[in-house]
Order: sequence, then structure tokens, then C-alpha cells
Amino acid sequence: MAVAQPAIPGWVRFLRERIPINIEVFEELSKEPIPHHMKSWWYCLGGTPMLLFAIQVVTGILLTFYYRPSPEEAHASVRMISEEVPFGWWIRSMHHWAANLMVVAVGLHMIRVFFTGAYRKPRELNWVVGVGLLLTTLGFAFTGYALVYDQLSYWAATVGTNIAGQTPIVGPWIANLLRGGAEVNPTTLTRFFVFHVGAMPTLFVILLGLHIFLLRIHGVMELDAPEEVQATPLTVEEDREGKRRFDPNRFFAFFPDHVTTELIVGLFLITVVTMLAMVFPAHLGPPANPDETPLHIKPEWYFFPLFRWLKLAPLWLGLAGTLVAGLALVFWPFLEGAWRTRRPRSEAAMAVGGVFLSLVLGFLIWEALS
Repeated sequence: MAVAQPAIPGWVRFLRERIPINIEVFEELSKEPIPHHMKSWWYCLGGTPMLLFAIQVVTGILLTFYYRPSPEEAHASVRMISEEVPFGWWIRSMHHWAANLMVVAVGLHMIRVFFTGAYRKPRELNWVVGVGLLLTTLGFAFTGYALVYDQLSYWAATVGTNIAGQTPIVGPWIANLLRGGAEVNPTTLTRFFVFHVGAMPTLFVILLGLHIFLLRIHGVMELDAPEEVQATPLTVEEDREGKRRFDPNRFFAFFPDHVTTELIVGLFLITVVTMLAMVFPAHLGPPANPDETPLHIKPEWYFFPLFRWLKLAPLWLGLAGTLVAGLALVFWPFLEGAWRTRRPRSEAAMAVGGVFLSLVLGFLIWEALS
């Protein structure tokens, strides 16, 4: 006797007819093999910037309901959000701390990629995109900090745009684009607002999509595999029934193993951001005064290394060194690839990375304690 099949609810039939998604595609993705070394928490940093970006998008949209991007009203609107709007201080603080932790997360992710050599052939372009994501994240932070329009943020933006204007060849154009004129003026705040809520998010989403696309094409690098294996997309054998299988000593399943780890990291991160927002709410200084320069002007902590370097060197040398270091960072996979072709056993990459990281951390601590 045939067993009666359960009736399919009408809303399920409605969705299936209008969104004919092949469930097998999702089943295949859930079985995707992940290299065994990625079971470590250290390898879950790639997803944390996405979560922090999502927090900033949600809180940023809520803040724009009350924020007014004009020199006359910007500081007052931020004060109203912090003191009068229900839970406004908490939303603003969540936005503030998610931005700070996003800089940390992107930086740590790139450090991990560098020191594991995951940028090497054929993944060089993904490294370039990753540098673009780092620079966009810093651009987010710089423009968002200026929107507060208190005394320190105003003068930090003034100093930052003046320094950008000294960049060879493109400096005056960049400064004019940021400021909307030859110097900081009422249009500058509007420009920063447009960059922060329009241009930067759009650029970040495009770069993030390209980053994930390239990752899907080349797969995740198997850390302990021979270099010729690392340079090819990750594949698995198929058994007689056509189902994907893999060596459990080398790989583990994307779902539920890796997804569960990412969820735990995400929940922990949300808890940390929430606690920081409650214990250390975002600060608000006195309103910006273009006629009164503060005695001590400092950028946010993520610009401390650059700020200290420009203090130590003449301006032309500091900017030239920054430009050279930036270009070397962008094109490092190709530079290191050419070096490895001539000296395949050289550990120069680790030495260069260690020196650069030590200088960045040293300048950061030095400036923080000064």
C-alpha cells in the first residue's frame, strides 16, 4: 500500500514556482572541502570584517535619520543623538567601535595572509583587492571621524587633507576633491558625508564581491601542501555514486563545521562591540572652531604610524617614503614572485614583513605614548 505523501503548503508551492532555486547547488556548496588548517580560530578573520561592516551599515542608516551634514548643525545633531535620542548614544557607540575593530580585523587578516604566503600565484590579484579593502576601510574611518565636527575631528581633517595635498602630481587634485576647494570650507563636510555614506560603501561592496569571486575561483590555499598544489584550485575526488568526498586528515566540511566556527566568532564579536559601546561610549568634544587651533592635534589611533613617520622625516621624504611603501604593499606578490624565481629558498619575504610590521607597531606605540 502506497504511503500518502504530506501535502505541500500553498506558500511553498508559490515560492517554488516563482523562485525556482536548485537545492542541490546549496547542498554541494555545504560539502565544499575546507583545508584542515582553517579549523584554527586564527583563520576565521576573513568573515569578521563583513560582520563589522554590516553593523556599521545598520547603525549608520539609523544615525542618518538624525544627522545633519552642515557646519552649522553637524555637531548639534551628534549631541542630540548622544543625549536626547532614545538609545542614540548606544547606536553611535556601536558604529564607532565597529569601525575601530574593522580596521583591526582587516589588518590582522592581511597579516595572516602575508605570513602564510596565501597571496602567491595564482592569488596575486586577490591580494591587490585586499589592499584596496584596507585602504577603503581607512577611508571610511577618516571621513566618518570628520563628520562628528568637534574641535579635534575638524582639525584632524584639515591636517589630513593638507598632507594629502602635498602628494606628488595627484596631491592638489585629491585635496580639492576632498575639500571641495583650495582649503577646508563649508562644502568639505558635505563632501565627506557623500564619501562616507555613498562612495565608500559602494566601493567596499564592489571590492568585497570581487574578493569573494576570486576566492571562489582559486579556492582556499592548503597551507601544508606542496607549492604546485597551492597554485591550483582545490578539488576533491568523486566516489562511485558521484558524491564529493575528501580526506578527513586534509579537509573538513564547510557546513556545519566551518559555519559553526564562524557563527561562534560572530557572536563573540557582537558581544565585544556591545560591551565596548556600553563601557566606553563614543566621545564628543567641543564644537569645531576654525579660528582656534588646538595645541595638540592627533588623528585616530590607526593613523598613528603614518603621523609619527611624518614627524620624524622631512615632509617630502615622508610622503615619498609613504608612497613607495604603499606601492610596494599593493604589488608585493609580484615583487616577491620575481625574487622567488631567482632565489627559490629565500626567506626574504618573512624578513621584510617582520621589519615592516615592527616599524608600524613601533610607530603606533611611540605616537600613542607621546
